[in-house]
Amino acid sequence: MTFAQDLAGRHAVVTGGARGLGRAIADRLAASGAGITIVDQDPQQDAMPEGWNTVACDLGAAEAQDVMGDLAARLGKVDILVANAGVVPPWRGVSELDAEEWHGVMAVNVWGVAASLGAFAPTLSQGDGGSAIVMASINGYKAHPKQVLYSASKHAVIGVMRAAALDLGPGGVRVNALAPGPIATDALLGRVAARHAEGGPDPEAVLGDMATETALRRMATEAEVAQVAHFLASDASSGMTGTVFPVEAGLA
Repeated sequence: MTFAQDLAGRHAVVTGGARGLGRAIADRLAASGAGITIVDQDPQQDAMPEGWNTVACDLGAAEAQDVMGDLAARLGKVDILVANAGVVPPWRGVSELDAEEWHGVMAVNVWGVAASLGAFAPTLSQGDGGSAIVMASINGYKAHPKQVLYSASKHAVIGVMRAAALDLGPGGVRVNALAPGPIATDALLGRVAARHAEGGPDPEAVLGDMATETALRRMATEAEVAQVAHFLASDASSGMTGTVFPVEAGLA
């Protein structure tokens, strides 16, 4: 058996792929030869490489599964699904929760992942072994203060992944999860800056503390998360399913 990381001839759908980690993953898969379809709330806001398909979809909406099912039917052959779309709510302690915010975050972070997996399950099982990759977080198996909602949503994502791996395994589809630690994305930098504006710590100090907490004494990067996604999308990980893969530079 040949284990190749060449993705030529395969097609990948990346939700939340217009920017951030989703875009880094899409770029990495494309560099290995995969065709790319980006699903995002408003993908036209961002410049896309020539040849990429874009589809507008609110993954938190009730009709998301139907929209994604229609997309799967139109594309026909999909080998890789990266269910990356998600939101990170503001820092709130357990006594400060907001019901509307809670339901909105859960809709995108959990329903959006489950709806995407369900919609593409038949298509992924048509090939020689499809790969679905969901975006979890280290907050999917640990927690931090003031992150009750985000931690709950990412714990749920890991549960969805593990159950989906059992459901889809008989059809040859692998389902795994990425669990990044702090990554200096524009979104993270924006949250740290907003917190500082409200009286929180200096952004440079926050990022420095995050780096010193790791074994490598630095934060993991978007490119490193994308490399693991590429591994999970490729035949090199053909015997792996139902597993969480941390990318966090060795957090204690």
